[in-house]
Amino acid sequence: MKATFRLVIDCPDQVGLVAAVSQFLAALNASIIEASHHTDVHLKRFFMRHEIDADSLNISQDEFTQTFAELAKKYEMTWSFSSSQAKPRVALLASKEAHCLNDVLHRWHTGELNCDIPCIISNHDAMRKYAQWHQIPFYLIDFTNKIEAFRQIRELLIEHQIDLTVLARFMQIIPDEMCAELTGKLINIHHSFLPSFVGAKPYQQAYDRGVKLIGATCHYVTSVLDEGPIIEQEVMRISHSDSSEDMVRKGKRCEINALANGLRYHLEDRVIICQNKTIVFN
Repeated sequence: MKATFRLVIDCPDQVGLVAAVSQFLAALNASIIEASHHTDVHLKRFFMRHEIDADSLNISQDEFTQTFAELAKKYEMTWSFSSSQAKPRVALLASKEAHCLNDVLHRWHTGELNCDIPCIISNHDAMRKYAQWHQIPFYLIDFTNKIEAFRQIRELLIEHQIDLTVLARFMQIIPDEMCAELTGKLINIHHSFLPSFVGAKPYQQAYDRGVKLIGATCHYVTSVLDEGPIIEQEVMRISHSDSSEDMVRKGKRCEINALANGLRYHLEDRVIICQNKTIVFN
């Protein structure tokens, strides 16, 4: 795959912004492979993602970062400049259900997800065999004492220098302090089409309500349960003849796809968090 750089910008909307960035890139002989722009009229903010052919630049990544900082300061930008060849380090956390974990591992194993997975963490030993098959270190955490359990998880994330933590059906509520510490770096898959049916047993809630669509939501985790910024959602039509068990079975496909897409968007720097929502250049 061709090496690229990703320039991602979030700043106040203003006249001449696109021209200034374009002129800056042109002066460096940058060949733009993909360009995405969005203006939030209500918030008066501008969002941009440019994917640049790495071989076209006539300066290094470090030189680009130092030089662009002057322009970024002028326009009050929050920005990043990253290489597609850099592999974020991702930790996977799972409980009893293995479908999301297995799907992410398969996509990683086949090269669809550009990341490293240094560890798998679970509160159920049944997940060990999947880690062993992929030759990934596995850590079983005893949740008898939840404070101690999350202390151990935090130490593992630090030890393995984790960039992104993925809750692949990890059925434990993350402490507020960890949510704050991992803001924008903690992704969850919730088995409902949020904001409907938050919390436990959402498929049973959906069945009791008689819905005609079920879904799954990939979102960033915050201290407010199941209300973090949404990255991706998948839905599936059902009918009155579907039992709650049917909904669970069918909903797993939504969960797999929503998590895989949301994770890929994050890894490819396609997601910008703005307040409690996201801009996703997919």
